Amino acid sequence: MSIRIVRLGTPRASGEGLRIGTVRRPPRGVPKTEFASQDWYDVWYPNLAPSAETMQLGQAVASDKEWAAFRKKYRSEMAEPDASRSLDLLAALSHQSHFSVGCYCEDELRCHRSLLRELLGERGAKLA
Repeated sequence: MSIRIVRLGTPRASGEGLRIGTVRRPPRGVPKTEFASQDWYDVWYPNLAPSAETMQLGQAVASDKEWAAFRKKYRSEMAEPDASRSLDLLAALSHQSHFSVGCYCEDELRCHRSLLRELLGERGAKLA
């Protein structure tokens, strides 16, 4: 049982389980009926995506200083009660089930999913 952190739209790993899209917007040009079959996600959960303002900040990152600002803002958003409870729930579920969470970004190191990995780990999630 564990959580995988994945890039949405990539082929699924064997035993990956339910794929949760932690993105602000669905993939463009893809019918809803094909999200799962095209390996985007099974469930859309924007509650763990950066806010629109923070997402714009993250997309414009060009330096370590800008990444640090994005990181601070996103972690602050995830400390809000609803997001924090969602993270706690996923961390607890990771000990009972296989599933994955992800985003579209090519480089995980400059993507909020790297921060999700940290936040889930801090809550005791079992990570793949």
